[in-house]
Parts: sequence; structure tokens; C-alpha cells
Amino acid sequence: MGHGTHRVLKGTDGVCPTPAPEEDRQEVAVRTPVSSRWRRRPEAPGSPGTSSSKGRCPRVTQPFLLPLSALVAHLARLAELFVSWARLGLGFLLAAPSAMTLPRFRPRGWVAATKAAQRRHQAEAAGGPRGPAPRSQRAALYVHWPYCEKRCSYCNFNKYIPRGVDEAAVRSCLVTEAQTLLRLSGVRRVESVFFGGGTPSLASPHTVAAVLEAVAQATHLPTDAEVTLEANPTSSPGTRLAAFGTAGVNRLSIGLQSLDDAELRLLGRTHSASDALRTLAEARHLFPGRVSVDLMLGLPAQQVGPWLGQLQELLRHCDDHISLYQLSLERGTALFAQVHQGALPAPDPELAAEMYQKGRAVLQEAGFRQYEVSNFARKGALSTHNWNYWQCGQYLGVGPGAHGRFLPQGTRGHTREARIQTLEPDNWMKEVKLFGHGTRKRVPLGELELLEEVLAMGLRTDLGITHQHWEEFEPQLTLWDVFGTSKEVKELLEQGLLLLDHRGLRCSWEGLAVLDSLLLTLLPQLQEAWQQRTRALVPGG
Repeated sequence: MGHGTHRVLKGTDGVCPTPAPEEDRQEVAVRTPVSSRWRRRPEAPGSPGTSSSKGRCPRVTQPFLLPLSALVAHLARLAELFVSWARLGLGFLLAAPSAMTLPRFRPRGWVAATKAAQRRHQAEAAGGPRGPAPRSQRAALYVHWPYCEKRCSYCNFNKYIPRGVDEAAVRSCLVTEAQTLLRLSGVRRVESVFFGGGTPSLASPHTVAAVLEAVAQATHLPTDAEVTLEANPTSSPGTRLAAFGTAGVNRLSIGLQSLDDAELRLLGRTHSASDALRTLAEARHLFPGRVSVDLMLGLPAQQVGPWLGQLQELLRHCDDHISLYQLSLERGTALFAQVHQGALPAPDPELAAEMYQKGRAVLQEAGFRQYEVSNFARKGALSTHNWNYWQCGQYLGVGPGAHGRFLPQGTRGHTREARIQTLEPDNWMKEVKLFGHGTRKRVPLGELELLEEVLAMGLRTDLGITHQHWEEFEPQLTLWDVFGTSKEVKELLEQGLLLLDHRGLRCSWEGLAVLDSLLLTLLPQLQEAWQQRTRALVPGG
């Protein structure tokens, strides 16, 4: 995810040691050893985060209401999808400042950013209206800024705390890789851009403007395309946010995480609750209706009542988008070590589930639509970038450890590839300078694998999977064919957890909260239907 959604994942199995030019990298492609990535296997890397922004699939963020043994089996099975995509666009990855120095406020940089944005607008105006591009020629773009001032106690994403950053060199490589991947993908229209990290609000607005200008020159970037920047409260004063707006950013995702100062210290954040609310107020003034905030639940020793109090307080200050994320203890993090050593109590999953259920009810009462498992919006303020992930649209991942999924131009057939960029920034820059991009791993996705992603990601949304959307990926095997005659699916329908009708397949309000357990039934059913169809197509099969 994600949010996921991209950041780099931890695992680097299958990563080739030395990249080669695109034309010579065909042998680098790694095919999955089994017919489906949803079969049980260890967790794999995701998206830029230590644990991943690149990797493979998103980690589930809603409370689990499963027996531990079933949950473990389920996570092993869904690791490819959930470890990577749950991290796509998650604001809580943003670290707080302390060691790294912010780029100094240079008027020349803002002037350059302004001119770059003006050139983009003029280029679109000169080009006139353009018709909609085919699905294979549309994509979202994720840009990973890997640097932070401090590593938060819970974060294992692909991020680095450097003594100094040659931002001009990083900027040049981001621009080069974006241009290269746009050329290789044949994408004609970029529908959204997401600057994640790391802490991208530590980058200069000039870097953001340079990337956006390069994208606009290489393809069509509408002037009203959603351009999101993840921002950390202590690295985002109002003047700086305004400069990002001038550079082309029109939406902010702010990692508040908590409105309790003790919890913020526990998480390793350096901002206070008052810092967070001040930044939120400045952001809403500059980007009205376009500010998202993250709130975490399920922390050690956290109780339902006080957490709901935080949510109510946030509703008095927030804009029109809120994301609720359950804490996930990751090996290698300070928080994991504290819990493992007994210094902190382990988070209570039952309390986390209660927080989630009561929290979503509070948000619904406040006029928010739960349009995805962890995301809530009112007044139509959905994240179009993350929506592209959940609809299994193409996306390009630029930057160290970024993940992408797209159909390479000129390839025979219709095989989409999952791509992961080199994790470590210095090595990534060397490869970009040599080859134009730092792709380290390319995994062709089989038809069944893609359908599994369509199912698992689509059901995370309140709209689910329409028949029309499913047919875009599989015109022969309908949703009725796959799920219409299954006794197990019928039981889920009768329990009111799932709906299958003329609109398509989707979770009910109750089912959305236990999606993971539903997938334990639905994914094997899809695999079985696919195998039966495959056998039927084989003579004598």
C-alpha cells in the first residue's frame, strides 16, 4: 500500500547484483516458481521502505478477526500483494527531523519552480485538448525521496538518515529515471503523481518542479492532475508548503499519527500535537479540501476511549480526508525490540479491532465515506492516486526502492511487469547515470496473478469489483462463473458479509472490516475456477 502505496520493501531476494541496460536485461527477469504468488511463501519486498515500498504486495492494515494460525497462513499467502501495496502512499512512514538539515530557503529555487510550473501549463494549453488514452497508455507515477532526519521507532521502510545530500545529483537522477521509464512504458498520460518517502517535504520545491516538468515534457500531465506530497509537521512550515504549491503540488498527506504527545514520543516522532495541528491549519489554508491526515491505532497500552477522543479532536481541525492505520510491529525496528524485550506491552488486537470499528462509525457519522479499508473521505475528496492502485491501474515507480507495475512498450503479448528499483540511494544513482534507470528486478505477472491482485485490491474499496472492471482483465471467466456456484461464497453472501449482484462483487459494511478472512475463501475459489478453465482448454484435459 501503500496509502503503498509505494515504498520499498525489505526483502531483496531475487535481486540481481548488477544492472544492465534495458535492452540487455531480459535475462534479469525472474519468474515466480509457482503458478500463483498467492500460494504460501515467505514475505517478499515491497516499495521504498526498509521493509518496502517496493516489493511485492501490500500489507493489510485493518484489524484481523482471525485465529492466529489462520492469520499466519493468510499473511504468508498474501504477502506478495499486501506487504508492498499497503505501503503505497502511507503517510505514517514520514519520519521526524533532527539530524538532516533542511535545504535553505533560496528565492532562486522558488523562481525556478514557478517558471517550471508555468511552462507545464503553457505546454498543455498549446497542445489543446487530448482524447482519453487507452488503459495501457495511462499510469500513475510514484516518486520516492529516501531521506529522513530521523528514523521513527516503528518504521522499517526504505529510508536513510544522511549527513548530507547532494540534492542536485538526486534531482537529476529522478528526472532521468522518470524520463526513461515513461519511454520504456509507452505511457502517454500520467494521471497522478505522488511524492513519498522517506520525508519528501525535506526535498526542495525545485526538485518537485523539475520532476513534474520532465514528466510534462515526456507525456501528457494534465494541469489538474492530482500531485500529492507527503509532509512531516516539523519540516513543513507554511512558507515551505506554499513553495511546494508553486512548484505544482496540489494535495498534501500529513503524517500526524497521534494527537497525544506521549504517544508521539513513543513512536519516535519529533513533532508535538500542537505542531501537528498548526501544520494542518496552514496546509488547509493553502490547499483547501486537499489535505489528508493519518491517525494510527493499536499502539502499545493504547486504550479505546482516549483514542476516540483524539479522533473527535482531529475532526474539529481536519480537512476532508482521514486515513486510519493499525500499527504493525516490524522486525528490526526499535518498537519491535521494546515489545519483544518486555519493555512495552504488546498491542492488544482485540482493542485495535474495537478502535477500528468505533472509529469508522464516528467518521461515518461525521459525513465521511469509507471508500477503502483504511481511507475515509467526504465531499468527494478521494485520493485518485491510491484509487489507481486499488483498481490495479499501471504505475511507474521512480527513485530508490520504488515499485512499479506496467506493460513495457514493444513486448510481445500482454504481460505486465512488477518492477523494483535498487534500494540504496548511492547505488541507485550510479545505475541511473550508467543506464538511465536503476531497475533491479523485473517479474512478469501471469494472468492468474493479475486477477488475484484485481480481486484482493478491488475488494478493499466500497465499490468492490464491477463486472465491467473485471472483464477488462478477464473477458472470458466472469465473476458469476468464478463465485456464483460456490457453496462457501454462498455462505458469505447469506451472512451479509459479501454481495454478488448485477453491479459486481463487493464487501458489505460488515465485510469490509474482515476482508482478510473473506479472501481466505475467495482466492482459492478463483484459483480453482482458473484451473478448471485451463484444463477445459487443453485437448483431452
